[in-house]
Amino acid sequence: MSDLRSDDSSSEPIPLAQRLFDNVWLLLALGLAVMFAIFTAWGLWEILTLPRAELP
Repeated sequence: MSDLRSDDSSSEPIPLAQRLFDNVWLLLALGLAVMFAIFTAWGLWEILTLPRAELP
């Protein structure tokens, strides 16, 4: 068990990607932002591609 290192004895910096993926609030915010952007873009695309209605 001597080859296992504890977190406080490690001198290597934590990679940026690991720090980002460990932050659950950032992941929640990114997930909501991505869904908001996709559904907004999808809705705008649907509105813009609707055929014009003929009025009587």
